[in-house]
Amino acid sequence: MCILGSSGSGKTTLLDAMSGRLRRTGTFLGEVYVNGQELRRDQFQDCFSYVLQSDTLLSSLTVRETLHYTALLAIRRGSPGFFQKKVEAVMAELSLSHVADRLIGNYNLGGISTGERRRVSIAAQLLQDPMDLTSVDTQSKEREIETYKRVQMIESAYKKSAICHKTLENIERTKHLKTLPMVPFKTKDSPGVFSKLGVLLRRVTRNLVRNKLAVIMRLLQNLIMGLFLLFFVLRVQNNVLKGAIQDRVGLLYQFVGATPYTGMLNAVNLFPVLRAVSDQESQDGLYQKWQMLLAYVLHVLPFSVVATMIFSSVSYWTLGLYPEVARFGYFSAALLAPHVIGEFLTLVLLGIVQNPNIVNSVVALLSIAGILIGSGFLRNIQDMPIPFKIISYFTFQKYCSEILIVNEFYGLNFTCGSANVSVTTNPMCAFTQGIQFIEQTCPGATSRFTMNFLVLYSFIPALVILGIVVFKIRDHLISR
Repeated sequence: MCILGSSGSGKTTLLDAMSGRLRRTGTFLGEVYVNGQELRRDQFQDCFSYVLQSDTLLSSLTVRETLHYTALLAIRRGSPGFFQKKVEAVMAELSLSHVADRLIGNYNLGGISTGERRRVSIAAQLLQDPMDLTSVDTQSKEREIETYKRVQMIESAYKKSAICHKTLENIERTKHLKTLPMVPFKTKDSPGVFSKLGVLLRRVTRNLVRNKLAVIMRLLQNLIMGLFLLFFVLRVQNNVLKGAIQDRVGLLYQFVGATPYTGMLNAVNLFPVLRAVSDQESQDGLYQKWQMLLAYVLHVLPFSVVATMIFSSVSYWTLGLYPEVARFGYFSAALLAPHVIGEFLTLVLLGIVQNPNIVNSVVALLSIAGILIGSGFLRNIQDMPIPFKIISYFTFQKYCSEILIVNEFYGLNFTCGSANVSVTTNPMCAFTQGIQFIEQTCPGATSRFTMNFLVLYSFIPALVILGIVVFKIRDHLISR
């Protein structure tokens, strides 16, 4: 069967209705029968599959891997050999066996051809065992009017034909049969939530690891940022007149401000493609959008830990910060949190805003506002208006900054030029101990050190939960 019509005539809407994608909107008139049995509206998706106009696939997976992961998401039980045979059969049916181990690729990196990508999309739907498979394509504006006229002619001729009347009679006769054949529903025994999450986690991780440039940037972008600071400051000193306090404050300010931004860059570059894939596959009933989000979150964590440790190991000891291994551990843990928070905050916004460039700008503005209000580096929080004081408690930068200040300044003793220089001679010599600077900048932060860590890391699960809620809402809004 072929559905023809001009733009806006309802071709896609009809296919959405047939494949069960119109979940909440639209008025359905008429009846749908399969093998003489009437289908309820909620059963449409269990019988029909729908291949979209655009092919949304992960570029760093091979054809075989793409179809294998789809089979794992669609079918619960089966040995490794069962899944392999099923995938091989579908590839053979659609003439994909010769490109089975080639990467899907994209417009920039090559890969399989456009026609082969289309057949991979069809194969992914066939793996779900649909009774019928529908597809949609586009046509040029120049041919729309001529197509419309021809469709009307064909429709008029068909309605008058004996074939049409005989087909309608057969349908009515089938509806009244005493014994009706079974309805060939798709496989209903789909994997559980955790099984699907495991499959998605493996797929997301493999897709990233294959992208060498993405892995390098994820692991080294914090270090690249730190190298600029290394060459600029070289090494901190304890002489107040030579910038002992100023250099340390500047470094901590840059650390707190830059790490969320690098986390944001990761999410903006890597997650939109996964979001597009989840939007499509969730409508096919393979999984829910929040499961893709959670798989991405879990795959982020080890990369973030390694990237932070690389950055901290080079920056901390080269800059000459407080020479103690335990302090280095606290420093690394304090910077890991904002890096992860920046990425997770971006994921939440990507569930609301479609355009990654807008999300980039919003996260950057939020990071700037957070460090201005919450860090206390530019202005003491105690001197701020009451509304800003209240807002500062909702910024992760406040807790991260207090941890870093205590970690670096507690126990430090400063010199001030020659021994006979006094506070009267040079007001900068007012700080001779790090504890004095701590009490001046964030009073009581020493006693709140452990609590600040707990509050800082509580932002991470809070953002994950918020992201799950946002993507559940997104699933509700996108489904028509």
